[in-house]
Amino acid sequence: MKNILKKFKLPIGVALIFIALFIFAPETAERSSKVTLEYFLEMAFILPAVFILMGLMEVWLPKDNIQKWLGNDSGFRGGFLSLALGTLPTGPLYVAFPLAASLLHKGASITNVVIFLGSWAALKIPQLMVEVKFLGWSFAIIRFIFTTLALIIMGLVMKAVLKNHPDKEWLDSGENVPD
Repeated sequence: MKNILKKFKLPIGVALIFIALFIFAPETAERSSKVTLEYFLEMAFILPAVFILMGLMEVWLPKDNIQKWLGNDSGFRGGFLSLALGTLPTGPLYVAFPLAASLLHKGASITNVVIFLGSWAALKIPQLMVEVKFLGWSFAIIRFIFTTLALIIMGLVMKAVLKNHPDKEWLDSGENVPD
């Protein structure tokens, strides 16, 4: 029983919060339920496509290619490719996390995965075009450059921090752990 409670503590906590909201603030509970249902439906439509994409990526992109293109020895080319891969897609950020995990398992460097996730979140091309329209080219270019530099720094810091991190179970049971 304790294992079940420990394993499902987050969903149980969320359920308890919803119960408390229904008792003490029914209007808030109703709005929260609607938002939760909307996000659930959005994820139900998007995640199957993500799983298919991940499956195709597992089959079509051999581990050796990922290590060559995005691994520890990929250098500037790997960072640029990570940036490009992150800026092209549209869609919510939670789609990028399974892709990033797959890249890590195939040998991509932590720096390049951080650059990929950060560019997905902050440097999408469609977002940039809207920014240009409302704020102008100079603002958009300066923000793009500073954001890119910040992503590179974050990637390098994450690499340094996780290099000495003793718990790497989250990364494919310790085999081919990128530095």
